[in-house]
Amino acid sequence: MKFFIDTANLDQIKEAQALGILDGVTTNPSLMAKEGITGHDNILKHYKAICDIVDGDVSAEVVSTDFEGMIKEGEALADLHPQIVVKVPMIKEGLKAIAYFTEQGIRTNCTLVFSIGQALLAAKAGATYVSPFIGRLDDISTDGLVLIEDIRTVYDNYEYETQILAASVRHTMHIVECAKIGADVMTGPLNAIEGLLKHPLTDSGLEKFLADYAKGNS
Repeated sequence: MKFFIDTANLDQIKEAQALGILDGVTTNPSLMAKEGITGHDNILKHYKAICDIVDGDVSAEVVSTDFEGMIKEGEALADLHPQIVVKVPMIKEGLKAIAYFTEQGIRTNCTLVFSIGQALLAAKAGATYVSPFIGRLDDISTDGLVLIEDIRTVYDNYEYETQILAASVRHTMHIVECAKIGADVMTGPLNAIEGLLKHPLTDSGLEKFLADYAKGNS
């Protein structure tokens, strides 16, 4: 499973990259705003800065909701850097845009997916990634992990190449469960990724090893 970090914070991206496990980055307008990145030119510069840190795919989101606007934005983003994947919302105009980008050889990430039907349409249009938002489904008392599992079944049935990118990952167990049910990618915050490092037996075991070493060398 690929590990993406969901942030626009350069320090967190660098920290995740230093772990040696980072495969890519996802961002959105809200994450950019959180870091104080505003204005078209500044946002483009920030995407380039992210691409300079990581080796893998960087999802950059269009903000237009009409076909022509999405195409104009998406082509500009794709020209910005080879690692850019154009992030397009799952709406009617977005689906048209994904099909267009696919024909042009531009990779896409279909975002804001909440149903099997939406995921099926994204795959049919040729999306590189489909992003089901599992955390937001959990927020409304719907099991987001079940959606991942169901999409996996449908994609395997028809051998779609679209990768399932589990988005809105909130915590470490989301990552573990996504791995168990076959998500191709997960994207989440740094603390959720670092949570996989933690186990009390690791801590107590290391403490004992170091204590025994100190006794033998005192």
